[in-house]
Amino acid sequence: MSVVGTVGMPGSGKGEAAAVAESAGVPVVTMGDVIREACRERGLEPATHHGEVAQTLRDEGGPAAVAEASLPHVERALGEAGVDLVVVDGLRSPAETSRFRERFGDDFSVLAVEAPFETRADRLAERGRDATDADRERLRAREERELDWGMDDVIADADRRVENDGRSLAAFRDAVREVLDEVQPEAVDR
Repeated sequence: MSVVGTVGMPGSGKGEAAAVAESAGVPVVTMGDVIREACRERGLEPATHHGEVAQTLRDEGGPAAVAEASLPHVERALGEAGVDLVVVDGLRSPAETSRFRERFGDDFSVLAVEAPFETRADRLAERGRDATDADRERLRAREERELDWGMDDVIADADRRVENDGRSLAAFRDAVREVLDEVQPEAVDR
């Protein structure tokens, strides 16, 4: 059994890494889904209030609150027949990493997905999210909030890294698949 948590700045390719895992038959638990669910429970639009609710959850439940709320989803996926590997998409803080390490011990590792700011901003602009040419400052503000949670420490301490700095999408996907295969070869569909 293995659990791999992904971390990376907005637009780095974490979502694409999660899509690679899913296409390889690996269940993915997205921590952002926990936040979107909390937004809806509070009657708020996730697209507008995601960051605010993420901070509120941490203020109310401590820095590992989102990880704690994600654990039942991870454990449920691991309890399914034949599941030996789960990817947790979207680590943000050392407290979250510590919570997963506390629960899964050496079976938990962190994969950092890295890309330069301009590359990420361009990707987000293409997706129509957070970073149009006129809105790079909003992206920088979002990054500052996430860095305040300690994301840079999680990235620095990651067990594995995949650079997503402009190489082809196919090459990036292959690199992610290679990491998953390294972690738990029998869990990755061929």
